[in-house]
Amino acid sequence: MQIKQKDADICLMKIVLAQQNYRIGDFELNTRKIIEAIRQAKAEGADLIMFSEMCICGYPARDFVEFNNFIEQCEHAVDTIRLESDGIGVLIGGPARNPQVLGKDLFNAAFFLYNRELVATIHKTLLPTYDVFDEYRYFEPAASWQVVPFKGKKLAITICEDIWNLGDNPLYTICPMDKLMEQQPDMMLNISASPFDYTHDEDRKAVIKSNVLKYRMPLLYCNAVGSQTEIVFDGGSLVFDAKANLCATLPLFEEALHAVTVLDDGSIAAPILEPAARMPDHELNPPRLEPELNIEQVHAALVMGVRDYFNKMGFNKAILGSSGGIDSAVTLALACEALGKDQVRAILLPSPYSTEHSVEDAVALSKNLQNPYDIVPIHQVYQSMLDTVRPIFGDLPFSLAEENMQSRSRGNLLMAIANKFGYILLNTSNKSELATGYGTLYGDMAGGLSVLGDCYKLQVYALAQYINREREIIPINILQKPPSAELRPGQKDSDSLPDYEVLDQILYQYIEKRNGPEEIKALGFDEALVNRTLKMVNTNEYKRNQFCPIIRISPKAFGVGRRVPIVGKYLS
Repeated sequence: MQIKQKDADICLMKIVLAQQNYRIGDFELNTRKIIEAIRQAKAEGADLIMFSEMCICGYPARDFVEFNNFIEQCEHAVDTIRLESDGIGVLIGGPARNPQVLGKDLFNAAFFLYNRELVATIHKTLLPTYDVFDEYRYFEPAASWQVVPFKGKKLAITICEDIWNLGDNPLYTICPMDKLMEQQPDMMLNISASPFDYTHDEDRKAVIKSNVLKYRMPLLYCNAVGSQTEIVFDGGSLVFDAKANLCATLPLFEEALHAVTVLDDGSIAAPILEPAARMPDHELNPPRLEPELNIEQVHAALVMGVRDYFNKMGFNKAILGSSGGIDSAVTLALACEALGKDQVRAILLPSPYSTEHSVEDAVALSKNLQNPYDIVPIHQVYQSMLDTVRPIFGDLPFSLAEENMQSRSRGNLLMAIANKFGYILLNTSNKSELATGYGTLYGDMAGGLSVLGDCYKLQVYALAQYINREREIIPINILQKPPSAELRPGQKDSDSLPDYEVLDQILYQYIEKRNGPEEIKALGFDEALVNRTLKMVNTNEYKRNQFCPIIRISPKAFGVGRRVPIVGKYLS
């Protein structure tokens, strides 16, 4: 890749930001990418190149860091990269051992290399333990702070969360930059692995702007990019001058190298992209669900999430059940974009209660996408299952049991085809369904990866509109017809669930905003509806606990970032 650079005749320092996509535990790949970037930066005459947090091993490595061999490979990688630092400063991230008897065994560290020497090791101070983060499980926080002298200037180097402890309600009792300011640094460098959600792009700008305004010096922020199972890192690295003007931004969801020149007065030798006056002062915190909010970014995050999950796991072919509904349609379109249309196989599994137009819609969708598809009716399989259990069911009336047998027969058939041909089954459930338990364990909840599990139903419709922005890919009938599982005659989602326009807003208040029932009712929602909805959420935790990984696009997704008991009385 080519380095974009801005030159100046009089300069303080030329610094390259290396925004790269790593694979956790793949030391050979990660080291090779880092060295290639260093060599490109040297060829462009850069003084310094900075990478993202934990770039050596990938982030989050989680319990891998508890293996001594894993740490030894990290140390070997640092030593290999050190030999490439002749004539250029290199700032990389990885775990570092704690030589002290007391405390955790490791630090989350940044290593500053120059002229083939390890010049400084910087330890992360603020270790997040909220949402998807669990760093205090593994790392000891920094207990001392030193600027790094480099080419006559002093660098204040921090790691990700270390610059987020500003504002009206700091999460921590210490602020690393306040400690570093005692040594009068000239610029701030932050290496980060900050995950994507649809509010976070503006959040970062607000946080970095607040640091620059407080400390009155330029800040260069290098973020990770790429998806690691459920967590998506969107890149979007930033450069601010000493007056809090945005002077450089790296692309979202793409690898990139970008060189900037920092001048003696704290300015950047580049045009101002956004002046400080137009930059956000506060983090984005929508009071209500806005389905179209940053939908382009959500779309890109999901495509990257699918693509990286398959590529990094060594998979290349996906399969899914195509019902003619909005969820499977959006999932299919995203998968075809991520993997290529020939690599995604749609299986239509009509039952006795499937409408003719649903099959026609699913066929039309695959023809628009040009992906392979098969029609496999489940009538005989379903009838055989009914015949098998008739001696036990007797004359009991048709109920949820018979409905779920259809869903489970589909799940079995999809998994059989996946096993036979080496496909990975993509799950098509949305967040509204997962929240309320509107899904069948071992049936339509089966899958190796959930594409839409962090998207409310209203967001799925917004994604469909975005996918159709240039031409009709998802047939218009799929967007217009009432949602239905089609497991009994005339069934509609609204028979079992409140209208999504209301349901999704209640769910957003409870899940994303963490508001309790009385707080939600105070917003004007019907009391009985709030009680019913929250009870559904809490009594169905056992289903979500058995669910596959979900690509995270919101501030609070189901999975590793939301930990509630399966058995409990609260709101149930």
